[in-house]
Parts: sequence; C-alpha cells; structure tokens
Amino acid sequence: MAYYLVRATPTGNLSELRQQLNEQEIVVMQPFGRALHHSLTNARLQPDGSWIWEEEDYCRPPLAMEREAVLDDYFEDITVETVNRDEGWARINDLPSAWDMT
Repeated sequence: MAYYLVRATPTGNLSELRQQLNEQEIVVMQPFGRALHHSLTNARLQPDGSWIWEEEDYCRPPLAMEREAVLDDYFEDITVETVNRDEGWARINDLPSAWDMT
C-alpha cells in the first residue's frame, strides 16, 4: 500500500465536484473511487488557497487513474509526498475543511 499527501490548486468548477461527491458518482469508480471520495470529502485548505489531502493509491505514476478520471478536471499543479497511513491526515488536521471555503 502507498499513501500520499497530495497538494493541488483548484481550477475547475468545485460546485460540480461537490455535486459528484454528494451524488456518490466518485465512490463507485473502480478501483480507486472509495479512497478518492473519502480524500476529497475530507480535503483541507492551505493558507495559499491550495487543497491538501491524504490519498491511498497504487498507481505508477501516483494518482494516474484518479487524475484521468477526476482530478485533472478540477485541479492543477498536483504534487504528491509519500507518507505513512494517517500521517498526512495528522499533519493537516488543524487546517480548515476545503469545503467550508468554497
């Protein structure tokens, strides 16, 4: 298993992304939907306006399928940092929810 701390700058229609999450459209995507749904639902907002979240992923390169299916429609400048499970969430726990600011 691989876990990443993901940073990305929103560029797309975040209301549309929120609708996809609310309507469970992402969670059913195979094989990554459940992890991506959880991560985006719990994403945090950094002071510079970028989003940050922890993501479980098995792709090489990281997030390849997620980017093609969802992330590239809503974000740019996506970077990943390898972390241990839940380490990323612990590091960003004090940041506000990204959804509170949209």
